[in-house]
Amino acid sequence: MIRHALVQRLQALWYGDSCWYLALLLPVSWLYCALVMLRRRSYRLGLFRSFRLPARVVVIGNLTSGGTGKTPLVIAIARRLQLAGYRVGIVTRGYGGRAGRWPQAVTGDSDPHEVGDEAPLLAVHTGVPVFAGPDRVAAGRALLAAHPCDVLISDDGLQHYALQRDLEVVLIDASLGLGNAHCLPAGPLREPRSRLMTVDAIAAIGTVPGVEWAFELRAEAVHQVSAPAQTASLESFRGDKVYAVAGIGNPQRFFDLLRQSGLDIEERIFADHHRFCAEDLTFDHPHPVLMTEKDAVKCRGFAPHQCWYLPVTLITPPAFDAWLLNRIA
Repeated sequence: MIRHALVQRLQALWYGDSCWYLALLLPVSWLYCALVMLRRRSYRLGLFRSFRLPARVVVIGNLTSGGTGKTPLVIAIARRLQLAGYRVGIVTRGYGGRAGRWPQAVTGDSDPHEVGDEAPLLAVHTGVPVFAGPDRVAAGRALLAAHPCDVLISDDGLQHYALQRDLEVVLIDASLGLGNAHCLPAGPLREPRSRLMTVDAIAAIGTVPGVEWAFELRAEAVHQVSAPAQTASLESFRGDKVYAVAGIGNPQRFFDLLRQSGLDIEERIFADHHRFCAEDLTFDHPHPVLMTEKDAVKCRGFAPHQCWYLPVTLITPPAFDAWLLNRIA
């Protein structure tokens, strides 16, 4: 709870008006930037070891701390490459997972408390081999040993320089942008803004001036958490109060999507990767509860019948698909 409050305060600083304690954080931010740049240069000069795997490696990452929609993009790219005939594998950190050993092979039935909440979604929606682990090189080696692939997609691996890559795609959330453009902790950036000049593609969910590729998140049918085969339309929830529950990096995007669909929502915000329990989904009134699919995977065993989740699909423009296939080839 304390950590969540601290994150909220920092995000208000990063994406809102400046306040007096920004000046206190800037020296730490400059030191952080210097260390990040020194670390990256050390890999480039060979002072730190990096490893090439026997597959093309595509890294999907973001420059900012928090969620930008990388998981839907990884799914979209994996599907597109499969349609083109490539054998695809995915490695992901398994953030929030508490497995006793890494890397871990992941399926749609894997326990999200063990392998993280994003990894099972990647497995379910792509059908490709997925391995989770903090060490992307080890995860990639384990995956390729079990499932030879042509292309390996690294989810959120932009700063994992031990893994050599053939293509880097950075994703930006148009609703947040780069905030105040300072590095952590004074701002949301994991690396200096100049890092964008070195990547192969910059894309955005929504429209960002100067960013070539604009993607769209499209809502699908709503599914009951306890019985996913039971579906309903998002519009069927109009006319009633709805509890909107989110434990993701940018919950506002989820809330905006619900409001744009004409729903009257009452927001319930939890920390990113929150470990939900039954009490989190218990409210004073029996109104429907809507949540993201990423949150729902952690609530399947105890969610009441009025809990539903909203899957989303990321739509990439045909020009981006053509560019991607050309670069991979």
